[in-house]
Amino acid sequence: MTNILAIETSCDETAAAVVADGRVVRSSIVASQTELHAKYGGVVPEIASRAHIEKIYPVVAEALSAAGLTGPELDAVAVANQPGLTIALVVGVTAAKTLSFFWQKPLIAVNHVHAHLQSAMLEAEHLELPAVALVVSGGHTSLFECRTPLDLTPLGATIDDAAGEAFDKVASILHLPYPGGPSIENAARSGDPKAVQFPRSMLGRDSLDFSFSGVKTAVLYHCRGQDMKGRDLVPEMTAQQIADVAASFQAAVVDVLVKKTLRAARRIGARTVLLGGGVAANTALREALGAACAKARPPRTLLIAPKRYCTDNAVMVASLAYHKFKAGLFADLDLEPKAHS
Repeated sequence: MTNILAIETSCDETAAAVVADGRVVRSSIVASQTELHAKYGGVVPEIASRAHIEKIYPVVAEALSAAGLTGPELDAVAVANQPGLTIALVVGVTAAKTLSFFWQKPLIAVNHVHAHLQSAMLEAEHLELPAVALVVSGGHTSLFECRTPLDLTPLGATIDDAAGEAFDKVASILHLPYPGGPSIENAARSGDPKAVQFPRSMLGRDSLDFSFSGVKTAVLYHCRGQDMKGRDLVPEMTAQQIADVAASFQAAVVDVLVKKTLRAARRIGARTVLLGGGVAANTALREALGAACAKARPPRTLLIAPKRYCTDNAVMVASLAYHKFKAGLFADLDLEPKAHS
């Protein structure tokens, strides 16, 4: 079996994993930084980088120990080198290059966004390609045509806020705790998704791009008045009113994500839909996209990343790296991190 150690430090999770043959997870270790950033309401790059420096080697050591392997027994070392926070990526890239050189193992560079889709394909027994692939997270909202794990063609992306970023900002408006995704979802469970008719920005009949700044601003106006001169009304809102706003906002975002994804599937004739990324853990999105795929004619098969692999992790990096290993796509030791793809 081909055993690959992967490292992921693109944002605020320090992660390492060992995966065999792209599918057999031998270990997966994630050190979360949520508590470090919670009081700031978002990720602080300098804090993230310092935490990565402190955690990277203990996390890698634990991943190897849990897998029952030593460095010389590995077949390759992989790392997510783009996109992400440069100051965070550099920690993982430096560690991976060091281990690759020390153990004399091939180095594999992986695109973090592309890797999210591997989480959706990881446990699939039958995969019919091409597929439409939606990656939706705090930093990215993108649609791809996926012909193979290594052949991805962009179809659309956000032109402003990513969906996860909008969740964080709306949670802040509603005085809900960080991270915003789980907070909005929890509040929305007791809310009425039709209570407030927030806008759905479709950007034209044929567009596959996304825009969530409008719905975020609509929530802000709803809570503080159209002229933004009124006081913050949220402290005076009842728990039910906050839940209704959260549910209505969530419904607006989910509606756009589902419609755009099915539009893309029709355009390229894909029978399979892949869903990955942190926001893919959202139950409302999973259920709505599942229902839409089932009702489509012809029906689409939906493959969703398991919730444990929706947020940033190194399993997805190792899984995609396996395909690059088989294709002989290796990186040099002068590999650099990139903020953008």
